[in-house]
Amino acid sequence: MFFKQLYDQPLAQASYLIGCQATGEAMVVDPLRAPAPYIELARSEGLRITHITETHIHADFVSGARELHAATGGRLLLSGEGGDDWQYRFAAADGATLLHDGDHFMVGNLRFDVMHTPGHTPEHLSFVVTDTPRAAGPMGVLTGDFVFVGDVGRPDLLEKAAKVANTMEAGARTLFASLQRFRALPDHLQLWPGHGAGSACGKALGAVPFSTVGYEKRANWGVGTTSESAFVAAVLEGQPEPPRYFAEMKRINRDGPVVLGALSPLPPLDGADVCRRVDAGAWPVDMRSAADFAVGFLPGSLSVPYSKSFSTWVGSLVPYNVDIVLLVPDADVALVDRARRDLSRIGLDRIVGWGTPDAVLPAHAARGGVCGTMQQLTAAALVDGDGLPAAYTVIDVRGRSEWAVGHVPDAVHIPMGELSDRQGELPGGPLLVHCQSGARSAVAASLLHRLGRPDAVNVTGGYVAWRDARRGG
Repeated sequence: MFFKQLYDQPLAQASYLIGCQATGEAMVVDPLRAPAPYIELARSEGLRITHITETHIHADFVSGARELHAATGGRLLLSGEGGDDWQYRFAAADGATLLHDGDHFMVGNLRFDVMHTPGHTPEHLSFVVTDTPRAAGPMGVLTGDFVFVGDVGRPDLLEKAAKVANTMEAGARTLFASLQRFRALPDHLQLWPGHGAGSACGKALGAVPFSTVGYEKRANWGVGTTSESAFVAAVLEGQPEPPRYFAEMKRINRDGPVVLGALSPLPPLDGADVCRRVDAGAWPVDMRSAADFAVGFLPGSLSVPYSKSFSTWVGSLVPYNVDIVLLVPDADVALVDRARRDLSRIGLDRIVGWGTPDAVLPAHAARGGVCGTMQQLTAAALVDGDGLPAAYTVIDVRGRSEWAVGHVPDAVHIPMGELSDRQGELPGGPLLVHCQSGARSAVAASLLHRLGRPDAVNVTGGYVAWRDARRGG
């Protein structure tokens, strides 16, 4: 048996290539949208991808199952559980085999037993894996977003992200029932989860990539809680706001992601072309540092420096029905490729080209345009008053769980992903925008400038710096 976890850091997502070395057959579980890494890994191990499956209809990234199926001809195996609303609408057209609780299938000499484990989503499946030639029984379980290392899948996404009303508590009770089946599994089984630390699919995921069923029975709060009422209360408490693009992911993955195939290089654009495309409605995403952006930017630009949160922030703020132009420093083509890859993984495919601020800003000025600037203040200024504008309002763009722990007195709380919808709640006068450490606030302040609030000021250092300054250290 060949086994390999492929881990994507920006999404904190794990997919798996599992193969039978005796027959050369292999299966990929929960693939991302780019098929090349799976195909290349299989080829290097003398394997061919004959089966492709996923544990559920994902909300945090575009599934690569269709893409990999198109590239390899591997057989699609998809959940047939969950009821009519949670069926894969492309399954019949793609010749997929639907799986149900109690089914099993073989990949060479490897046996996969199907467990329906709803709660995170109605159709969720887990797979118990047996290397049959060893005749030692099951060796591990692929749990997807059902059980993680140290945590369990959140049952509130259908209500909070997909807007299916009154499903959170019912989902929590269903998840509790599924966990009874998990506890009945042998302690020695390895646990192979679908996400690690940093994923929004849970609230306390561990950074360790693997575990065992027995260890999770002892160390995982969700698995260890045996009172249904206590579990329901705990699993719904303190869950972070899901990124706003999660609802779009559910729709795309249910209906069938577009198969991209081989992508041609993203074209470079000169400054004048970028300006024309922005005039026509494209959103410019400026990937320079927040400090460089503040000195001068193309009006309408969103400031999103590249980081592991890049796709989350862009996906939460940029509509899916608009074109996107990437503005990258120093004509960094490798950075363009990474950004395009990350956005493709959440279904933002309308990236029409890239340019550099060094070319775009002069082109904008040459046609009589005025570049935007953004004032920045330190968080300490909120404590000592140095340099504060008159009649300002502090805007806190952190999540609700962060706000609940502590916040600046008299601040107005609007999580970053809600700013566009709630801009009517913003008062007049300067807006001093802060987050936890200063990264999100720069993004949020640039969005407010785009929304017609050039009086939005970025508070560097965020709540942490304000708290430390208030304590005097």
